[in-house]
Amino acid sequence: MAKINIKKGDLVQVIAGAKPERGGDRGKQGKVLEVYPDRNRVLVEGVNRVQKHKKVGASGNGSGGGIEIHEAPVHVSNVALVDPSDKKPTRVGYRTETIERDGRSRTVRVRVSKRSGKDI
Repeated sequence: MAKINIKKGDLVQVIAGAKPERGGDRGKQGKVLEVYPDRNRVLVEGVNRVQKHKKVGASGNGSGGGIEIHEAPVHVSNVALVDPSDKKPTRVGYRTETIERDGRSRTVRVRVSKRSGKDI
């Protein structure tokens, strides 16, 4: 299981797959809705939309059948985090930072854009 550098709420861009003129999602940007680290996949808003055919529910609770369109997970290697400064895809690095609070020091890891060197 690889380490995933992408978190929920990040803006990512699809870097693999078919081009939009061929019906694909490459180049599209979207917000990460959910991360599945055990499967190395992320759910991105507006990317990899699939149709799901639903049967009419037998319980009669008002859920009629039909076709639902929703996002399917994408492999984490097919998306790249977007650099907030120039809105282009970038790799992620880390740096450590010491925070002083109430006389206690704590070391935290901060995500850094490899493209611009700015914090993410």
